[in-house]
Amino acid sequence: MSNDNHKDISRRDFLKTTGIATGTLIGGGLIGGLIGYNSKKTAAPSKTNQSHSNKTSETSQGKMFFTTDADFNVLAAATERIFPKDDLGGGAIDLGVPYFIDRQLAGQYGSNSKEYMQGPFHDGSPTQGYQTRLTRAEVFSEGVSKLEQEAQKRYKKGFTDISDKERDVILTAFQKDKVKMKGVSSAFFFNLLRSATIEGAYADPLYGGNRNMEGWKMKGFPGHQMSYINVIEKEGFQKIAPKSLGMH
Repeated sequence: MSNDNHKDISRRDFLKTTGIATGTLIGGGLIGGLIGYNSKKTAAPSKTNQSHSNKTSETSQGKMFFTTDADFNVLAAATERIFPKDDLGGGAIDLGVPYFIDRQLAGQYGSNSKEYMQGPFHDGSPTQGYQTRLTRAEVFSEGVSKLEQEAQKRYKKGFTDISDKERDVILTAFQKDKVKMKGVSSAFFFNLLRSATIEGAYADPLYGGNRNMEGWKMKGFPGHQMSYINVIEKEGFQKIAPKSLGMH
């Protein structure tokens, strides 16, 4: 097996384990009422194993939820480990995922404004849905703070200053519910972060992520076409240049 095939399988295996089948995610389930898209392209992030904190705060996009670059850059570094850059395409930072999450947290998704949020509150079961009194905005604030605290506790450095391998150790601890958080389990926060990261990579660019439709291009997904009448009767896989909602 060639090295390129191995990398392709690794990327597809990752998407499979996160529950995203090829071509099935179009707009993203977490997208709320907030729509704001800055069409200016931003600079590419630094190479793997270098801190992502310097690059993410130098873009022309504005933040709507996070009030400090420090917190925003912790989020960015965490999303990049969940959806890393490789030879097949850009990672979370290249795709603008941190800005997508930031905008969602500033809107109805972050405030849970369309969901029942009254007590009593119990741990519940997975089939019972959202079971914490905290809004998603509060969960992310607590989670980002805990990521930084764990980095300081384990490595005496900030989360954006430690290596990718060390970040993976911390994120794995969250995934396995080994970190104490207030009002929510660390596993709950990790799953929320992972889902939001993947949504940001594949949602329509209108919402701030999937920059330049690069997420779609990696999967050969055509985005939002007006119609397929010109190719519907053609045999074989059709390569179609993707279009976003903002292009119509």
